[in-house]
Amino acid sequence: MNDYGVSVQQLNDLLSDENGHFSMPSKDFNEVCPRILLGNESVATNVKLLKQLKVTHILNVAEGDSYMHVNTGAEYYVGTGIIYHGIPANDVEHFDLSVYFKEGADFIAQALESKGDRGRVYVHCQKGYSRSAAVVIAYLMLRHKLDRLKEL
Repeated sequence: MNDYGVSVQQLNDLLSDENGHFSMPSKDFNEVCPRILLGNESVATNVKLLKQLKVTHILNVAEGDSYMHVNTGAEYYVGTGIIYHGIPANDVEHFDLSVYFKEGADFIAQALESKGDRGRVYVHCQKGYSRSAAVVIAYLMLRHKLDRLKEL
């Protein structure tokens, strides 16, 4: 266990079915760590829900206008009080997402540090389980010094 109240085995259990196979998220979003919500584009485009969830920051890890992207931007959230940051990551095998890990981790950290303990960040991509999850994991590794050898 750690500050997040979950072990590596518990995380694996959440992501696997009864046969140990990876399963798709059952919800459009989940609070994966305190004040870090991870999810898909349907929540990212629902400003009313984002406000209900008290989201103060959005990290779009699928910025762009092709079929594999989520075409929002800072303009989409004008007047909401939500601070936006986009990463133009493609969902293809040869795309090097690691070049954006520090940028994403810095934005998540900034979001959590802002507004005292009331900053809440919604990190998303199109489906909510690959690009966005990788950036949240990078944040945990870079900012909390968690690595694959340590248990969360």
